Amino acid sequence: MPLESRLWGKAAGLGEDARGADRTHPLICHLLDAAAVAEVVWDELLTVHQRSTVAEALQVSDGQARSLAAFWAGLHDIGKISVPFQLHRNGPKHGGKLLTQPLSAEPGYAFGAGAVQDRQSHEAAAHWWLVGIFEKIGYPSSKRRPQSQLGHAVAQLLGGHGGRFHPVVHNKDSRCPAARHPGLGMGSWEEQRRLHFDEVRRVVGVRSVPQGRMTPGAAVVLTGLVTLSDWLASIEEEIRTRLRDETWAGTPDDLDSYWQIARSAAPRLLQRTDLLGTGFAQPPEPPRCAGKPGLGTSMARQMPDLVAEHGPGMVVVTAPSSEDRTEAALCAAAVLGHAAGARGLYYALPTGSAADSHMAQVHAFAEQALTGPWRSLLLHSSSRLKPAEAAEQWAHANATGGVSPEPGEEWAPTANSWLNSHHRALLAALGTGTVDELLQAVMPVKFNVMRLFALSSKVVVVDEAHARNAWGHELMLRFLEWAAALRVPVVLAATAADKSVDAMLAAYRHGAGGDREPVKQPRRTPGWLFVDAQSGGGHLPQGPTDAACAGTLSVEVVDGTPYGEIEAALAPIVAAGSGRAAVYRATPAAAIRTFHQLTKDFPTLNVTLIHEQMRNKDRWQRLAACRGAFAPDGAVSGPSVLVTTSMLEHIRGLHFDLVLSGPAPLAALLARAVQSVGDRSRLVVLRADNASELDDAALVRRTDLLLGTGRTVSLPEELPLVLDEVYANEFADGLEWATAREVQQLDNQRTVRGNRAGGTARWLAVPGPGELDGNLGLLSRDHTGMEPELLSSVLGEDVVQVVCLYEHGRPGNKVYLLEDGVPERRLERGPKGRPVPGQLVPYLIPVPKRFVEDMEGDANNAWRGMAALKNVLRLNLEKGEDGRWVHTGPKYRFCMSEHGLVIDELP
Repeated sequence: MPLESRLWGKAAGLGEDARGADRTHPLICHLLDAAAVAEVVWDELLTVHQRSTVAEALQVSDGQARSLAAFWAGLHDIGKISVPFQLHRNGPKHGGKLLTQPLSAEPGYAFGAGAVQDRQSHEAAAHWWLVGIFEKIGYPSSKRRPQSQLGHAVAQLLGGHGGRFHPVVHNKDSRCPAARHPGLGMGSWEEQRRLHFDEVRRVVGVRSVPQGRMTPGAAVVLTGLVTLSDWLASIEEEIRTRLRDETWAGTPDDLDSYWQIARSAAPRLLQRTDLLGTGFAQPPEPPRCAGKPGLGTSMARQMPDLVAEHGPGMVVVTAPSSEDRTEAALCAAAVLGHAAGARGLYYALPTGSAADSHMAQVHAFAEQALTGPWRSLLLHSSSRLKPAEAAEQWAHANATGGVSPEPGEEWAPTANSWLNSHHRALLAALGTGTVDELLQAVMPVKFNVMRLFALSSKVVVVDEAHARNAWGHELMLRFLEWAAALRVPVVLAATAADKSVDAMLAAYRHGAGGDREPVKQPRRTPGWLFVDAQSGGGHLPQGPTDAACAGTLSVEVVDGTPYGEIEAALAPIVAAGSGRAAVYRATPAAAIRTFHQLTKDFPTLNVTLIHEQMRNKDRWQRLAACRGAFAPDGAVSGPSVLVTTSMLEHIRGLHFDLVLSGPAPLAALLARAVQSVGDRSRLVVLRADNASELDDAALVRRTDLLLGTGRTVSLPEELPLVLDEVYANEFADGLEWATAREVQQLDNQRTVRGNRAGGTARWLAVPGPGELDGNLGLLSRDHTGMEPELLSSVLGEDVVQVVCLYEHGRPGNKVYLLEDGVPERRLERGPKGRPVPGQLVPYLIPVPKRFVEDMEGDANNAWRGMAALKNVLRLNLEKGEDGRWVHTGPKYRFCMSEHGLVIDELP
């Protein structure tokens, strides 16, 4: 029986032929396309460690592993030889009839009614069918559980190229899969699957039969290779250049000829990704200066020898939050990246605003540390819609700060870049974003293993490693297990070494093959520790490091009305005609009110407002301006104050003479306080102000009791001691009875919440690499009751992205503008009247979900039908009688102005 070239693999976006029939790309051609791309991905994109991981697991040579990877990539869509796929009602047509309809009339392609009703996906069909065929050609098998067999592991891996792995197929089902899934078809359907299998194997040139087993690391690398190869082989405009004419029969000679075409096209496909050629340069030799080294110098001197002796691993940097600590973390990343042969860096931070503020420093590092071309993306909740366009908008907003690229030097991909997609974005050589992008790699979400694959060739830096809730902490531990198993170099930057950082060290050590014993590090600050990924062993530097800048933090707690105390604290600055201050308020609404009051009461005071409920572009522009105005040598003149919210506590490079804040946990207060500069930094805590709803009440109360009316802290040596004190189990001892009881009640509530959250996170997280036992389906397991809302809660993303549109025109002829009074900024529409998602990125506003839970927004069907916009709430604004632009919902009124979005509860 000859190979059937009418079986199609790709049709969407390929246009029509001269007869008006939909063009199709034969399935065998698409399979060979993917195999050809896989060869280039193996040669040009995988690191040496990734390739060796696969070869060692399969117990074959590097060349044989390369051929097997290409062969398996060429089988990924073999499940498309099935009745439901080939005869799907939305398949390619001519004159309203399916092009493959004649097949069903041929005797060998007959099928029963159950075949059409079979809802098995083509990915799952590939998994089910390949298990048996791999066993027949000699892949290792036994009477043990299927997941322990290499053939099943490869079949399950290929069945997961759509983003989710499918459950184990047991032996009784793999012997005759069509009995359980009639959609696979018998007769000619089965013969064609075997013919396609044999021809892919012959053309690719695979002769060896591996005798090894599928390790978790090899599974991640091969899943990434197969999925990436499929994505690239599916680029429609490239497929159109390789379409065969109607006379093409798919004979062996035809296939050999097409294989050469596919191979010649593959390098061009990979060039489209902007992924090739990036690496880490040899770190420069550290200066040999006299005296005791500081943190950065100590690391630069000792780390290269540690890494050379033990291989890459994890570095923990403990120091107060500052640009110097960030620089030390990046220097560690440069040493680890060069030693590991890494292809890029992902810099993770607690919030999107912190990621925005760090991009400039991360880019400056990349210009020195990375070799070859590199592309950068901004990755957090409000940039996820279009990461490349977010990076471009950020660059535009920061142009006055000298961050924009030189002419002809483009570090950010263009808006139409292949990387400009949520699932692909982590592949970019340089990413600056939030920690949740890492945590989703160990949650059962779609394409979670692609995230692990993308990170497996990078260095990962986690800044403010302790700044997450109990759920996030448990997920971070699981991520670090996987990172160690994949030999991913990791740098953790934390204010001080505490129990949470000890647990992270232990998780990495366990993933590297060490025991589960806690890894306790010295509590000194600043300091650093290295754990190698080969054995999980810990290595301390030879000598202690000195503080780069010792000083004293003066904390004063005041009891008056919040605004009265703010006025009193700022009055000396205004009277002196110079000085810079930061005022932290609990909510955007409180920040806006304080901004208006200060502007009114102090006409000579320069007042700047930044909060999270501003449009992306406004927030970026103001952050860029603040980095210039409030830098140590900033250009601001006269008395100046920045009014903000907790979004700014992780921002680097801002320096103030005075910081004022409402109640907050001690770690948050210290993060804000370090922005105060000088030998005697000043922090004023407004006890009567409201605490944020997101802050833990127990920690806020403990902090209040610890500080009393004020406290002086020597920096940095007392920093870890103060943090240990506020978390101490015996904290309530010695307090008067009523206060001790209050603290204990709040502690109990925090413990219950933490246990519940930690338990949920452990239940939700995917198994660790040592717990898979060969079953990749556990990485995609569905839990009863696991809704998107639960995933959002675990990630801490209790926000919804909102876009406000200004309504102009008369009924029946309305237009919607993205900016008031700017007609050229009207909402653009693409094909089929759908909005263009990328245009919305600069105008997105994160809003707490509780304010919009009962709202559907003003989106039309075209908007709601787009996957990219399903989580973006559209609010059409109307001009009220008072001249303000508002939208009134069931419970809240939304008012948009130049100062951001204000949300008022309706009476």
